Amino acid sequence: MDAGDAVRWLQLAAPRGGPDDLSLLVNRAAPAVGATEIVIYLADYQQASLVPLLGAGLVREELLIETTLAGRAFTTLDVQRAADNPDRIWVPLLVGCERMGVLEIVSSAAGDGAMDEPAWELATCVGQLVVNRRPYGDVVERLRRRLPMQVAAEIVWGLLPPLTFATDDMVLTTILEPCYDVGGDIFDYALNGDVLSVGLFDTCGHGIKASTLASLVVSAYRNARRCGLDLADTATSIDRWVRSEHPHMFATALLAELDRSTGRLRMINAGHPGALLLRDGKAIRELPGPTALPLGLGHLSPRRPQVYEEDLHPGDRILAYTDGITDARSVDGERFGLKRLVDFVNRALNDRLPTPETMRRLVRAVVAYQDDQLDDDATAMFLEWRPPRAPLAHLRDLRATAP
Repeated sequence: MDAGDAVRWLQLAAPRGGPDDLSLLVNRAAPAVGATEIVIYLADYQQASLVPLLGAGLVREELLIETTLAGRAFTTLDVQRAADNPDRIWVPLLVGCERMGVLEIVSSAAGDGAMDEPAWELATCVGQLVVNRRPYGDVVERLRRRLPMQVAAEIVWGLLPPLTFATDDMVLTTILEPCYDVGGDIFDYALNGDVLSVGLFDTCGHGIKASTLASLVVSAYRNARRCGLDLADTATSIDRWVRSEHPHMFATALLAELDRSTGRLRMINAGHPGALLLRDGKAIRELPGPTALPLGLGHLSPRRPQVYEEDLHPGDRILAYTDGITDARSVDGERFGLKRLVDFVNRALNDRLPTPETMRRLVRAVVAYQDDQLDDDATAMFLEWRPPRAPLAHLRDLRATAP
């Protein structure tokens, strides 16, 4: 089996159609990989269900991530097949390390392990097509929304980078709730050379005012970063923009830079909850708390923002979060708290879950703890540094073919 012809045909045909044509195009490519049907399922915003992108007369139901084989493919990032349903396989739909959903491939050869590799190749192509065609229509956005999205949330989601980014030596993954009414939390990141820059922000207030401030904060952060400012000057620049445009508001922030070649972490905590350092499968300590005032209040102190430095060990992880995580309250008023957060993460690490799945389960636990009614945005960010033993170690997986 070879997915090459199907992939080439899709890459040539997709740019001539709109997002609504994706299901039809992918299904037309099915015979090229020995399949009768191929169905795209996309994860909804809350990552609770997989929703089929239908066309070409296909009929499918929405599938729950927690209780289905399709959901297991999404959470484990492994191909799934059932002994009692041997004519289909479920393949994770990824763009890089960003989980988009799954691909269902129906074929009489689905039980043959030789189909896994072409299925992965096809799924990689389809994931890229979904991302590339999505801006040209609303079908993907409408499909992923199970509730009406508020304008404040529309502003924030329009600014966010992908939730997960990974290279050979690091993984960064984030999660954000409530998906349809978020307004004050926002994050951004960028990798330039060996330096990964990360910003996690929590603006005061709710609704449009909070999302407007969030938009300014993340734009000022990107501008300072792209102008080449160092970490302290970046914090100062954002602080001045907040004070200039929103003089009665502020934002807490965690600004960090990780040198992936050395593991040196540099960080400014501007009135934000402290991040956790995790090592060898457990949280070993909380990194120092505020080293600067919240952004917008910097004029109240004559001190320049202080940069904290930490030398990470290979395999170390940093968990950063907004107070909506730890301040979530149960029906009887008990806080979710830092201890419960640490216990949850330790269990997830011991279960060896993929990092994006750890974050998905964390935010689902926080939402359930508060009886599905969050009083504040809950955002968390997980950064793992795992340098390879040799440069370009990923090339060991490439097969050299003789001419």
